[in-house]
Amino acid sequence: MSKIFKMVILGGPGSGKGTISTRIVRSFGLKHLSSGDMLRAQVLKETDLGVVAHTYMKAGKLVPDDLMVDLISSELACLNTSKWLLDGFPRTRPQAEALHKHEKLDLVLSLEVPDEVIIDRIKGRWTHLPSGRIYHTEFNPPKVWGEDDVTGEPLVQREDDKVESVKKRLNLYAQNTGPLKAFYKGIGIFQDFHGTESNEIWPRIHKYLQDHLTPLSGPF
Repeated sequence: MSKIFKMVILGGPGSGKGTISTRIVRSFGLKHLSSGDMLRAQVLKETDLGVVAHTYMKAGKLVPDDLMVDLISSELACLNTSKWLLDGFPRTRPQAEALHKHEKLDLVLSLEVPDEVIIDRIKGRWTHLPSGRIYHTEFNPPKVWGEDDVTGEPLVQREDDKVESVKKRLNLYAQNTGPLKAFYKGIGIFQDFHGTESNEIWPRIHKYLQDHLTPLSGPF
């Protein structure tokens, strides 16, 4: 029972993609692939694609769609497994259409979490910049408000975690992924899961994937 091998996970910022991806990998043995990590690997290896991509990155520009597709496809072709979960790509319909010519996906899984839930979740984040330690006013508060537990240094709220920034990121995500989701719905491989928390959504994802993949472990 191994019908699904190649998967993409979609979800807005703060939707729990990292948590769900980790659980899928642990439960079903897929390899988790981050498009950002793959891009950085090509740049570090100074491949032809990596060198060209780096010129855009140094200039503060987005890497063009066709180049990103070639770069991601090149990385995927070098894998020693056909069972993978891709995170962070594609982000737009043109990227999805181009990727489809190289790789035939078996499933596109989308986490649908209400914007107001995501905003509440992200706006409570505070960060100790030197170490990257993240706190949350509700879920993981520091021992002393405003101070890092280890060093006592001040915590800051990153620009990306402020309410207006989160709203802009969510709006941009919705604009880009509307046509992207429509493309995958059209070819019959799109499956969405709605909820407000990863622990609520995950059991349904696990049950769904059990119909296509042999689990290595239980849902939790």
